[in-house]
Amino acid sequence: MFPKALLCVAATCAMSNAFADTVWLKNGDRITGTIKVFDGGKLMVDTAYGGSIPVDMKQVKTLETDQPLLVRQDAYDSEMAKALKPADDGKVILANGDAPKTVELASIQQLMKPKPLVQDLSWKGNIDAALDFKRAETDTDDYNLAFKTTARHGRWRHTADGEYNRETEDGVTGTDNWGLEYSLDRFITDQWFWQGRLNYKHDNIEDIRRQRTVGTGPGYQFWDDELGAFSLGGLLNRTDYTFSDGRKENFYSMAVKWDYNRYLVGKTVEFFTTGELGRPLSNVADYNLDAEVGLRYKVTEWASLNLKYEKDLITGTTNGNDLDSSRYTAGFGVTW
Repeated sequence: MFPKALLCVAATCAMSNAFADTVWLKNGDRITGTIKVFDGGKLMVDTAYGGSIPVDMKQVKTLETDQPLLVRQDAYDSEMAKALKPADDGKVILANGDAPKTVELASIQQLMKPKPLVQDLSWKGNIDAALDFKRAETDTDDYNLAFKTTARHGRWRHTADGEYNRETEDGVTGTDNWGLEYSLDRFITDQWFWQGRLNYKHDNIEDIRRQRTVGTGPGYQFWDDELGAFSLGGLLNRTDYTFSDGRKENFYSMAVKWDYNRYLVGKTVEFFTTGELGRPLSNVADYNLDAEVGLRYKVTEWASLNLKYEKDLITGTTNGNDLDSSRYTAGFGVTW
């Protein structure tokens, strides 16, 4: 019985190794696990012993996987490979039935699991919620709900985000606002893109009750991979203000917009900041700032804790109805 048990264990281990993806490095090391994605020069491999490991593709000798992957060798064309088989140094074999093809690893720009409908669709996002209820001499209720999602297909990228804030103290509402934004990016090269966006904010408390901004302009993507992303954009905006007394103002402005996030400690901690700094082309206001910065800690693969600081500032308005709002939130959320 004992030898048979050992034989079963050995067979199970052999089967598990057979189904594992393998990455051979130029220094002679070997990594086994599951290939998740290759993008931005980094090959992400999920391992049972070290979690998600980013590997510089320049250090990869060859690799092997039995899972179907979408292989992109330029910005426009991609093909489905039923499996990847090891080849000579710096090469890999795309196994497609009776027509295998050997390609240079350096020619591959992206590897990803195909999606059911749009095969090269990449979709990610998060929802963060913060709630605070206090019952004492002063009763306070605080709510904050925010979301952001990004989908990319080929040369197009869609980004949508929104936020809702409400604070009450002894039944008196001191904060009550919400905002939505949608932007569409068309990549001209792998880094340069042109963006169009629409932003709307509504506030039931502040003097500036409604803000609507339509903008367009160029942007540059410094990187976008499994470890994070960073982009900068310059926008020409048309903004419309509606004040609490019913007056309306509109103006054009130039703005710089940024979007940065970076994963640390083995993708457990995420640092992120987004925002926009603008200056009107007329004397309606000095400048406006809408920004946030925060940390997100992943408790599980999908659940996270978050800590954020938000700043909304409009100074130098002609009628003196400036806006200066700061907010700290801590809560929980989900990511995908």
